[in-house]
Parts: sequence; structure tokens; C-alpha cells
Amino acid sequence: MTTAQFLSIFGMVFLAELGDKTQLTAMTLATHFPWKKIFLGIAAAFALLNLAAVFVGKILFVFLSPFWIQLLSAGLFLFFGINSLLEKSFDEHEEEGEEKRFARKGPVLTAFFMILLAELGDKTQLVTASLAAQNPPLVVFVASTLALWSVSLMGIFLGRQLTRFIPLFWIHRAAGLLFLVFAAHNVWQAFSG
Repeated sequence: MTTAQFLSIFGMVFLAELGDKTQLTAMTLATHFPWKKIFLGIAAAFALLNLAAVFVGKILFVFLSPFWIQLLSAGLFLFFGINSLLEKSFDEHEEEGEEKRFARKGPVLTAFFMILLAELGDKTQLVTASLAAQNPPLVVFVASTLALWSVSLMGIFLGRQLTRFIPLFWIHRAAGLLFLVFAAHNVWQAFSG
């Protein structure tokens, strides 16, 4: 593994994912769950996705068409968008009870499946698959996975800091609207491609 290859792949994947729906998803999850549990789910999802991209790559699309991937992703974003919009606001005294309620739902699995379905067939997975065709698979896997983990951590900590300045009620509403936009975009992509 050369340093230049590693840095080039890391940089491409990092920039491709920066500001993407995954980072926004991590930000939103960080307002509900402990960051370590969120990151564990996200990290596992990205490791699995990158493994698939590196070793299976384009073969994945033979078995599962992009149309169905987009529709599954849209359904997931629709569900979380509506859930975020309907969520009731709570004050600081209720916050501890709220975190316990979310923790019972499984933050690791929630983060894992949100990222897994949202990113399946996404641009960064396609970039990773094409990079694996031109570079050593281990270099691509390590560099792309570390890049995606870094972007996710940025989203998690940015999300936690936002709650200091913006009421959680408004963050939930904004996230809900963004999830609905992602759902609509995925449906549009599914039917336009």
C-alpha cells in the first residue's frame, strides 16, 4: 500500500460523502442516541457496504436492481421523515427519559439499517467499486472505510453541538423535512433511471 494511493482514495471518498445524506442522518441520530452506539452501527454498516463494493462491486446490481434499492431507501427515509416531524418536543427534564426510550429501540441497529439501506448503491459505493477495479482491494477498503467513518463522526459531533444553539424541536423538524426530500429524490431516481 502506497501512501499516495491511500490518501487519494481517502480524499475522493471523503469529499464525495461530505454533506451527503449519511452525514445528515448521523447528525439527526446524534440528537437521539449516545454517539458511541450510533457510530458503532454506522461503522458496521459502512464496513459491510465497502466490503460488498470492493469484492462484489458491480455484480451486486445483477441481483438487486437500482430501482428496488432506490425504492427501499425512499421508504426508509419516508418513515424516518414522518417520525421526525411527528415527534413531540420535550424539555430538559424529560430529556433523560427520552434518551432511555430511544435506547430501548436499539440505537446500534437503527443506525446500522438506516445507513445500510440509504447507502446501498449510493455514489460512494459506486466510487469504491470503481476504485477497487484499479487499485489493490485492501487499500481501497481501508481508505474508503476510514473516510466514511470520518465524515460520519463529523456529522455526529456537529449534530450534538447544534442542540446547544438550536432547540431540538427545530432540529427534528428540519431533519424530518430533509428525510422527506431524500425520499422524494430516491423515488424520482428510481423512476427516471
